[in-house]
Amino acid sequence: MSEIKDMVVEVVEKVLKDKVEKETVDLLEGNLWAENVWQLLLENELHNVAVSEEDGGAGGDIEDLLALYGLIGKYAAPVPFIEHTLANYLLKQIDIKGYEQLTTYSITTPLQLKEDTLFGTVKHVPWAKYAEKIVVLAQEGSQQFIVVADLKNVLLKNGTNLAAEPRSEAVFEKVKALQKVPITAQQYVALSKLVTAASVSKMNGALTTAFQLSVQFSKEREQFGRPIHRFQLVQQHLANMAGEQTLMTVATNNVQTLLVDGQEGVEVAYTRLRMDDASRVVTTAAHQVHAAIGVTHEHRLHQFTRRLWAWRDEEFTARYWKQQLAKQVLESKMDLWESMTEQNEAHVHA
Repeated sequence: MSEIKDMVVEVVEKVLKDKVEKETVDLLEGNLWAENVWQLLLENELHNVAVSEEDGGAGGDIEDLLALYGLIGKYAAPVPFIEHTLANYLLKQIDIKGYEQLTTYSITTPLQLKEDTLFGTVKHVPWAKYAEKIVVLAQEGSQQFIVVADLKNVLLKNGTNLAAEPRSEAVFEKVKALQKVPITAQQYVALSKLVTAASVSKMNGALTTAFQLSVQFSKEREQFGRPIHRFQLVQQHLANMAGEQTLMTVATNNVQTLLVDGQEGVEVAYTRLRMDDASRVVTTAAHQVHAAIGVTHEHRLHQFTRRLWAWRDEEFTARYWKQQLAKQVLESKMDLWESMTEQNEAHVHA
């Protein structure tokens, strides 16, 4: 565990708790965002947490970043913190220095690369509307590359996801590559796991707040002269949510630790699959507890359930990881039980 983790988490949580209110999150509905919060994070050098000390950063690791991504989800902070820091961390993995300018990424769909020029289209690029640089996946023949491009040369068709967060379709027509590095299939798997771990972390943050809001509401709301948390059906909903939230927090923390130690096998994939189930249980139960008020604009619950629904269908989805796990099993000489028990034994002896 990084020595700076607790300190950084404390600072970021204080910033988000003080500055991100319901009205702050609502800025996205009007095509605005919390620029003041972003500037505050920049002024405190929090975007450089995982940048090496030689390059002017704090020298933290992926565990520090993922812990902060959980806070972004917990407060539904409308800032491109995840996109910028993760884009630079992906570059760090292939020995490219990150950018101070706002940077985003999209590595799920490969563009075509020919003579250092990019062609093609990628969809649902996060925060591209406000970014200056983008990190993308590209293919030239049988070789894959991670490429950096300048977004001023890219045609953007701007929109939003279900949670009103900025998402763009980026059309590349003879866009010059600023930097490119060839990567192996193994390196791509490692990068895809980092992006997936980021998704899991922010989803767990949003899931936690949806659960906490439900507990709070159940204590405040009364029916027939008593708080609704005393009714058996509401207790059942809360118990189901508590179980899912606890399970996913443990799984998310475990993934963060394994990534730092370099011991991650299939845990990211299975955690992403399990997050789909957990988000379905928690969002459904939370809206059952809140009843009609939970879908109103005035209440905060929808700010977190909409994010869970939106994030579930973005980047490396559960469907993607199901396909990868199935392929791995089919190509293995071991049966399913043997492959699962061998992985568990490997971690026990590590």
